Amino acid sequence: MVPTTIRIGPHTLRNRVFVAPMAGVTDRPFRQLCKRLGAGYAVSEMAASNPRLWASVKTSRRTDHSGEIEPRAVQIAGADPAMMAEAARYNVDRGAQVIDINMGCPAKKVCSVAAGSALMADEPLAIAIVEAVVRAVEVPVTVKLRTGPTPSSRNAVRLARAFESAGAAMLAVHGRTRACAFGGRAEYATIGEVKAAVSVPVVANGDIDSPQAARDVLRATGADAVMIGRAAQGRPWIFRQIAQFLETGELLAEPDDAAIAMLLRDHLLDHYAFHGEERGVRSARKHVGWYLAGRAGAQAFLAAFNALESAEAQLAALEGFLAQNGCAGAANDTQFLRSHAA
Repeated sequence: MVPTTIRIGPHTLRNRVFVAPMAGVTDRPFRQLCKRLGAGYAVSEMAASNPRLWASVKTSRRTDHSGEIEPRAVQIAGADPAMMAEAARYNVDRGAQVIDINMGCPAKKVCSVAAGSALMADEPLAIAIVEAVVRAVEVPVTVKLRTGPTPSSRNAVRLARAFESAGAAMLAVHGRTRACAFGGRAEYATIGEVKAAVSVPVVANGDIDSPQAARDVLRATGADAVMIGRAAQGRPWIFRQIAQFLETGELLAEPDDAAIAMLLRDHLLDHYAFHGEERGVRSARKHVGWYLAGRAGAQAFLAAFNALESAEAQLAALEGFLAQNGCAGAANDTQFLRSHAA
């Protein structure tokens, strides 16, 4: 029987539909938006464990949780147990209520320094990192991992047992190996084996892009929760849709265009305020591209939009495009946001 609520240490999560940590995507404005629209839990982008980087603008923004719906979870990445332990303490001192260890990222720049999913190929080091971080902090420690280094060397079950013994409070498993990166389809058999092997909560991740897919993955794996990544890009309301379907069997309709227009504007305003105009304008481009993907005229609009250099110009252009497509000024915008807020 899959529980309807999940606990990480002292924290009871609101539901079992989580936001996957994604570098360059899950900043505080995006996490907060997803939580407002139904996500039960979200983890920050990975923050470097190297103390020389802690004062950088990028790292400080990645660990900024001001006003965020609790619990505040920070993911740390690195390959040195002592440095990871110090990074955990640093983040807890600055408000982190959960520390997540990144053993799932397949990016070359992360794996090239033996961090992320590369750690799964060095089991003693991976275990030593979890042990060091658990000893270093009093908050719950979780691990995000893959099924193994390669399809012929899946070791997630063995590592999961070791991580639980080391004190990990929850495990999130992406159904691909490091070698698979994001290619092909995720497989869920290994996630099911991990769930059967440990007693801590297990979260299934990979290719979950609809309420029906979430239900099917939970049934196939026995996992306690699902974690949504790429499917939430430009579609943050997917969390409410999945949570509602899992709880009641009801399929919520997609928000109408007017509601999306309002939601996107609010997202961008928060995004600019958080990142500052120069950086915010650049990083807003990918979000707008995701929101508008597949819409008539979007490709030509985005080519012009991506050349704009100010927040004011971006907002004006976006308003004009949405108005031309019948997406502005509807009275039910606020009703949508209220009805879909967690």
